Amino acid sequence: MFSNSRRRSAFSVALLTAGHFFSDFYVTFLPGLLPMLIERLGLSLTVSGLLVMVYSAASNILQPVFGYFVDKSGYTWIVLLTIPLAALFISLAATADSVSSLFVYITLAGLASALFHPLGSALLGKVSTEENKGLSMSVFIGGGNIGVALAPAVVIYFLLNYGAHNLIWLAIPGFLLSMAFYLTGIHKVKLVSPQKAAAVIGGTPWYRSASLIKLNLVMGLRSWPQAVIPNFLPVWLVQKGFPPTLAGTMLTVFLAGGAIGSVFGGYVGDKLGRKRCIIGALALCVPALYVFLMSHEVTSLTWIALGVSGAALQGTLPSSIVWAQDMLPTNAAMASGMMLGLSFGLGGLGAAVTGAVADSIGLEQALIWMIAPLLLGLAITISIPEKTTESPAVATTVK
Repeated sequence: MFSNSRRRSAFSVALLTAGHFFSDFYVTFLPGLLPMLIERLGLSLTVSGLLVMVYSAASNILQPVFGYFVDKSGYTWIVLLTIPLAALFISLAATADSVSSLFVYITLAGLASALFHPLGSALLGKVSTEENKGLSMSVFIGGGNIGVALAPAVVIYFLLNYGAHNLIWLAIPGFLLSMAFYLTGIHKVKLVSPQKAAAVIGGTPWYRSASLIKLNLVMGLRSWPQAVIPNFLPVWLVQKGFPPTLAGTMLTVFLAGGAIGSVFGGYVGDKLGRKRCIIGALALCVPALYVFLMSHEVTSLTWIALGVSGAALQGTLPSSIVWAQDMLPTNAAMASGMMLGLSFGLGGLGAAVTGAVADSIGLEQALIWMIAPLLLGLAITISIPEKTTESPAVATTVK
């Protein structure tokens, strides 16, 4: 029989996992909304790329900053606001009547999501039992991955059948979950003391670690196609004459492959080492992505290549987090924030570049050029010295 404390812990983990699911579910609305917004507001591909860049910057780059704020302040009650606000603003973005209001809604939705991730993972560490923290974190990560994978198909289906003005109904689960957080008292859980938080965040500055900077650059380059494909794949497929439903299904396959890859990537990293895992994943992604982008017809090989591309890209994430923590053991939280937040924001900058290039040479050619950042990331990874010993580590922020 399980004790009451174990039951409470499991229930709290389940609630926070649901929070991660809906946070990532709402933050992944944009790829499904983008084709409709381009048509309705007359957005160019350059503006579309800037939109993706702003969204990525708001939801990712500021994660380390928000993590620092949460650690120092202990304001856990903010978790009650994060998911409802993300749901509300992304739903309003679907009905934006101007480009300026669209950018405002997108930015606010991204900021709400960025705040949930360090806070949600910090709360998870407090409500989990000591012997099950690793398992709890895996479940938490899985919840977010499932939310990311389901969002595009759900949004496109909802838009086609009910219209953009009714998208607000999808925000209801986010508000209900916030009520569950309040009723169970998760927002009252205390984090570490200010003295301990200062000790964790302090230590050797990250900018003194050349290997960490290189690794962050690698993850930023890897995040380039990770940001571009979900946002421009539906646009590209519609341009080629495929129905929006196929675009949503393909995007779900890509993201579902990523969810699987994140699990196996951590296992491979434990067995073969962090550096070898990242090198292998990037080396696998290059031919898989090339095969998919060069496919003129949708065949079984097309689906396989797309799924493998998503799995390989996400397969680098667990190893990068643990490797970064090993590089900067006195500042592991900040190192994790760089891998999980800042690098994704750098990938968003790449999306803006891809959008601008697409306006000049066409979207298909611009997508093919995404292979170049992967090759550069592979070369940089090879140049990073791998430590002879690695200690197990658990990420303190998750996306």
